[in-house]
Amino acid sequence: MKAFTTVSGVVAPMDRANVDTDMIIPKQFLKSIKRSGFGKNLFDELRYLDEGLPDQDSSHRPLNPDFALNQARYQGASILLARKNFGCGSSREHAPWALDDYGFRAVIAPSYADIFYNNCFKNGLLPIVLTEAEVDALFAKLQAEEGFSLEIDLASQQVRSADGAVYRFEVDEFRKHCLLNGLDDIGLTLQDADAINSYEAARRQSAPWLFDAIVPAK
Repeated sequence: MKAFTTVSGVVAPMDRANVDTDMIIPKQFLKSIKRSGFGKNLFDELRYLDEGLPDQDSSHRPLNPDFALNQARYQGASILLARKNFGCGSSREHAPWALDDYGFRAVIAPSYADIFYNNCFKNGLLPIVLTEAEVDALFAKLQAEEGFSLEIDLASQQVRSADGAVYRFEVDEFRKHCLLNGLDDIGLTLQDADAINSYEAARRQSAPWLFDAIVPAK
């Protein structure tokens, strides 16, 4: 998993509440568990004028010119600014996969659905909670300034804008540690690899019949 320390980047808007996971990545694209390749179908129903199909080449599909991600001012955005209850709906881990694969490193919103919020941390995406008033202020700045960008510093738990405004956010210490060090669940387990290997070696000595019965996978 990619470590998250500081991120500076263009901000793109998702100016609607209750954006569910099917809007983030529609159900017809959930055929793979490779965690990659989903970026082209992020917000598919809003982004394109036709209906997306699995394994379809998206490079020639007609784009919706009114959708923010299709507009020049938001190209290369790495921070998504959203409204309350972002990521509601079905509990699909593909939603943070799609956001990450597109290029987003963080989402800022007043609130999130619990499962989506947890899945973000497990996949290197930082979901930041700010107050509705703070989010309103950021939307106003974003609309007024083309190329509006923010700097996010996870260590200090701050979002900073070029005009000097600072927005502080809370984050669980354990999740913060994992993001700063790029540790997902597998990475955390591998930190104890020596202890695991020692236990297995001792277990082979004390109960060899358990290991003799294991048939290697073909």
